[in-house]
Amino acid sequence: LIIITVENCNLIITILYKGGFFMNKIKTIYVACGSGVATSQTVASKISSMLEEEGIKANVEAVDIKSLENIIDQCDIYVSIVPLDTVHVDKPTLSGIPFLTGIGMEEEFEKLKKYINS
Repeated sequence: LIIITVENCNLIITILYKGGFFMNKIKTIYVACGSGVATSQTVASKISSMLEEEGIKANVEAVDIKSLENIIDQCDIYVSIVPLDTVHVDKPTLSGIPFLTGIGMEEEFEKLKKYINS
């Protein structure tokens, strides 16, 4: 039995089998920087393109850091463009700087894929 639902604009597919289930939820990734959304939009676009190239589905959104505290519970993964020690959220968190500079980007992308698949 397959059940398809939409929750907070996310598609959720639940597959029931022999007394159990597993849930495959498309992850939501928020990207925020400290000064508006231009840089976060650049990083969000880069991450979205990289995920698409690998056939990985995720919702990647650039958000305003001023609203982050009020909306952080709506995402699964947070990508920060400010130093990681300045923002404390209870979500898996990555640095967005490598997606801007290209330095360390593959390592950070590998971490992101692990978070998406966890």
